[in-house]
Amino acid sequence: MARGNDAVPAAARKVDAVSIACPFRMGALLGVAVIAVLGLAGCSNGVDSGKGPPSITIGTSDKITFLDPAGSYDDGSFAIMNQVYPFLMNSKPGTSDVAPDIATSAKFTSPSQYTVVLKKGLTFANGDKLTSSDVKFSFDRMLKIADKNGPSILLSSLASTAAPNTTTIVFTLKNANDQTWPRVLSSPAAPIVDEQVFSAEKVTSDDDIVSAHAFGGQYDIASYKFNQLIQFTAFKNYQGVLGAAKTGEVILKYYNDQSTMKLDVQRGGIDVATRSLSASDVDSLRADSRVRVTTGPGGEIRYIVFNFNTMPFGAKASTPDAAKALAVRQAVADLVDRSAIASQVYRSTYLPLYSYVPDGLTGATTSLKGLYGDGNGGPDAAKAKKTLEAAGITTPVTLKLEYNTDHYGASSTDEYALMTKQLEASKLFSVALQSTEYGQYSKDRVADVYPEYQLGWFPDYSDADNYLSPFFADGASLGNHYADSVVNDLIDKEKVKTDISTRTREFEQIQDMVAIQLPTIPLLQGAQVVVGGKSVKGVVLDASFKFRFGTLSK
Repeated sequence: MARGNDAVPAAARKVDAVSIACPFRMGALLGVAVIAVLGLAGCSNGVDSGKGPPSITIGTSDKITFLDPAGSYDDGSFAIMNQVYPFLMNSKPGTSDVAPDIATSAKFTSPSQYTVVLKKGLTFANGDKLTSSDVKFSFDRMLKIADKNGPSILLSSLASTAAPNTTTIVFTLKNANDQTWPRVLSSPAAPIVDEQVFSAEKVTSDDDIVSAHAFGGQYDIASYKFNQLIQFTAFKNYQGVLGAAKTGEVILKYYNDQSTMKLDVQRGGIDVATRSLSASDVDSLRADSRVRVTTGPGGEIRYIVFNFNTMPFGAKASTPDAAKALAVRQAVADLVDRSAIASQVYRSTYLPLYSYVPDGLTGATTSLKGLYGDGNGGPDAAKAKKTLEAAGITTPVTLKLEYNTDHYGASSTDEYALMTKQLEASKLFSVALQSTEYGQYSKDRVADVYPEYQLGWFPDYSDADNYLSPFFADGASLGNHYADSVVNDLIDKEKVKTDISTRTREFEQIQDMVAIQLPTIPLLQGAQVVVGGKSVKGVVLDASFKFRFGTLSK
């Protein structure tokens, strides 16, 4: 999912032209026929020309869905947003704690009001002033558009946004003392956008955003070819907590094939390779003296989602039966061997995950470990068989399991092949396994096409709530038709608890309850991995789970 949200990707669409424009408002795009690394001679108004230190070229196999924050909730899009949009709160590289970004202060001024004061003289790269009006506009439009593929669910606690003067914003919250709100202000729901460029009522196209240079983060975008190449140039008027970018020009190159990206970073064709390389590629790169492999804390999780309407015995199946549907989910949980997947497929670059909050965060448990399989994390076919028999289910049960390789990595094929083997070896399940291209996958998933399917999640912020609210609260972004009023009430409670120990207990309660219901089955927890040439400096991977280009140099 999110990006954190890989779970709610936006619909695919095509951008036909590369656009390069000087950073002031233009009525038309200046199209070019090829994607070249072009200087911005003659352009000024706050954007660095790219001259000076050498540029950095980064490779990725991830994908963008939309540059508009209102229309995308996936890691590939958020990775770009982190470079080009300003935030009210952000985390300095090297820490997961949030602090004011383009603000001078941010704090609760009453139990239900969170007040932010902006720095003076802020602008976007096109010269438009950045004021409290833009901030109010950004949050209002996110809630108004409420795109099903967007992150508006993260603003569920926001009652209203006011801008009493040009530098002050007052957020009125539905829940007093909402402890997640400062982190939400650093999330995919919170990039500040230019109200003179973005539509208040619908998602704005990439072409319109790029041609208008509607960016105010460390970098502006000088040229853009959708999921092929992006040229970033440092925005010198950025005044945020991240500081000035170390490199004036960064080129981001997109790969459809991970092995090609691996070869390019080894040969010096690119300076840095990031999400994602296969586990075997990472293994071999560690032994290559030409590159340096950097590993950091991983908030990524991988899991199976069950659609409560269309799964076997689901609410809209030919023979709906909630008890039998639960037994199917329980039997799958009894049979999955996470350790085998982690070691055989991912060479331990992923670790087994036995609950909904990954290890390392306050409130994490291992709730599923004792409930399913052999009670120690391993599989148990006899237990799965007994569960299905007790529910009166005739076996084998057919599972229509969907996965994706161009977003979740080529190793997904091996991951789901091994999982299929585990399930079918028990003779309790017959698995119809299929992979779909991500653009179609992202649309089908939210249209109830897949009864069981793969998702991954990169957190919006490093707090246990971000692994619970987007999945299991009312109106959650998974869209798999799961709902539980008790779980929802507990989520509402933990959000406002100022006492850490009480909030931790509520995190644990939520995980215990959801582990019994199994709307999803967590499988693996991953690490962040970046591979760079030996001349590259400034690779910073921390528990904020954000990889910033602005720290890089060579």
